[in-house]
Amino acid sequence: MAYSSNYNHLVFGWGKCARASKGRSPAYMIKSNLNTTHMTRRRICQLFAAAPALRGYAAAPGMFLSLNSVLLSNRVQWPEFARLAAKVGFPGTDVMLKAALQEGATSTVALLKELNLRPAVLDLPVEFRKDDTAFESSLPALRPAAEFGAAISCPRMVTYIMSSSDTPKDELRAVYKKRFTTCAQVLSEHGVRLGLEFLGPLHIRKAHKYEFIWRMNDMLEFAKECGPNVGLLLDSWHWHHAGATTDDIINAGRERIVHVHFNDAPALPPDQIRDDHRLLPGEGVINLVGFLKALQTIGYSDALSVEVFNRFKTETPEEAARQGLQAATAVFRKAGLT
Repeated sequence: MAYSSNYNHLVFGWGKCARASKGRSPAYMIKSNLNTTHMTRRRICQLFAAAPALRGYAAAPGMFLSLNSVLLSNRVQWPEFARLAAKVGFPGTDVMLKAALQEGATSTVALLKELNLRPAVLDLPVEFRKDDTAFESSLPALRPAAEFGAAISCPRMVTYIMSSSDTPKDELRAVYKKRFTTCAQVLSEHGVRLGLEFLGPLHIRKAHKYEFIWRMNDMLEFAKECGPNVGLLLDSWHWHHAGATTDDIINAGRERIVHVHFNDAPALPPDQIRDDHRLLPGEGVINLVGFLKALQTIGYSDALSVEVFNRFKTETPEEAARQGLQAATAVFRKAGLT
């Protein structure tokens, strides 16, 4: 995991120490520094002075819920979005990359520590869906975004892949594999993982001429081909509509589940389902208890973002966030999770 240049300079110094620390947690690096034989009294003081800032990023056990902007109909921007997440009681927040990156890693770390929030995930800032020119022109934004994600202890990026296209499947697969492999290589330099979301509903699969990857296991296979740090953005809605099972989650394993979206679905036939029909967790027919228990079985300990479209149009953002948290928490309790 990479950290900002100012932070590395203060706590770890440059050269061998900084290079050796790549991919390690802050706690590991402090311990490693203390175990060296060339520590000065000044350096020891610097390390322990930095410890309070790191303590806010100590990994909490178990899964946690995160606020997603879709739940609020995208009506609240960063950093007010993070403050709202904390106000209503979410343990985590999805991080709005563009705005947070403009604020900088130091300010973002301070904000999350102040609010006692865990950063959940960042969106992939690369245009991979268009032509080569668009992809290549957007690629330079990836490295600073990866550095930022690592610096704020959020080494996870995600994106979705449409399950139909006007390009033949094999041709599009080859293009996407090359592009995601390139992205994965950049991300791996900073210890960042990439999650790819498959889209299950029938109407998305039939939206364009050629069907593309829409099953969980097929997307997992594709992700593995793109790199060891590539896995799934697992959405309970798409998991359900793609006909995936709890065994599929268990077989995927912890290392290939990068991030999770949490929501529910109505009891409608496949040809009537639309992507904006999502319900709050616990309101529909998805086996969310089994979903959570499967995640618990593999030791998943990152965020579940409550993602429900167009549910709250008249309620305030605060009320929308509060209802989303209450519904998701109730399902956690039903599954025997805290």
